[in-house]
Amino acid sequence: MQLDHTSREGNFFHKKAILLVVLFILITVTGLLYIKWWPYFNKAILAKDTHSVGSSILGDLSNVKPSWQSALDYAFVYFQSVWKAALLGILLGSLIQVLLPTQWLLKLLGKASFGSTALAGIASVPGMMCTCCAAPMAVGLRKKNVSVGAALAFWIGNPMINPATLIFMTFVLSWKFTVLRLIFGIALTFGVSFLANRFVKKSQTLDVDQIIPEETPEGPFIVRWLKNLLGMLLYVVPAYVLSVLLLGAGRIWLFPQFSDATADSILAILILAFAGMLFVIPTAAEIPIIQTFMSIGLGSGPAAALLITLPAISLPSLLMVAKSFPKKVLLFVALSVVFLGVICGLIGKVFL
Repeated sequence: MQLDHTSREGNFFHKKAILLVVLFILITVTGLLYIKWWPYFNKAILAKDTHSVGSSILGDLSNVKPSWQSALDYAFVYFQSVWKAALLGILLGSLIQVLLPTQWLLKLLGKASFGSTALAGIASVPGMMCTCCAAPMAVGLRKKNVSVGAALAFWIGNPMINPATLIFMTFVLSWKFTVLRLIFGIALTFGVSFLANRFVKKSQTLDVDQIIPEETPEGPFIVRWLKNLLGMLLYVVPAYVLSVLLLGAGRIWLFPQFSDATADSILAILILAFAGMLFVIPTAAEIPIIQTFMSIGLGSGPAAALLITLPAISLPSLLMVAKSFPKKVLLFVALSVVFLGVICGLIGKVFL
């Protein structure tokens, strides 16, 4: 009798877990369809017809001065562009913690193996989020004890192997930019993320094969979800807003004007690779930024560096995930982004 009771209880929890996963998928698909997929379909048609996806979010840097007004101006334009996706990212980051069964998630993404990293990177493709909007989901995954490599692959893969951005890029810049972005995006998403597992102590890595059975969550679902949502808001929003303001005020320093002699120099590649890693932009905003810079004389090398470093990570997104990853891991990721940006810049200097 006890065995039958245990079996019935196990079947109940199994069916409930399936329903929760289906609910999460429905919310995710609905949100992405409204905020990402349908708008990007229309934007792809616009890019094909006009060879443009809008103006540079940086504005006219020749008229920008470091000030609070400059900070507010940039923050207004930036958040006007991303607020829907940012809210969706926070919502999904909180729902990951209450809807997705821990045991299932860890079996798929809990190991410090290339398989877990690759699966998470592939799962990021439909998201098409910018680095800051994907950050709350990476936080949610880490709160479920997903491996460092898998969480990083999901976080970085969202902006770096975004299929919509690749399509826009082909129409607006050229197929050569698209190929470079795809190659280095794959290297970052799968290679750097997998290598980052090496910076995690063995004791911090779960033995997924010895996971204890999942316990019944305590309290009503709505209470648990609201608790996680409030925690997520307090966890990511303050650092996000303040760092966007800071970068908006200082963008004239991060993106200096180069002379004709230095517009395609190694120095320009180094400066813009570092600046791109720090700066924060919406999804695909690197395309009009690069298009504008090249129209006023920036060389193909520095432009190629921005192609990688602008979307990959940013100071705000690093601050948003700072408590979820070891500091050594985030330092490794930041340096890897700059390094690969420089390499891409050197290749672009020759071939673009």
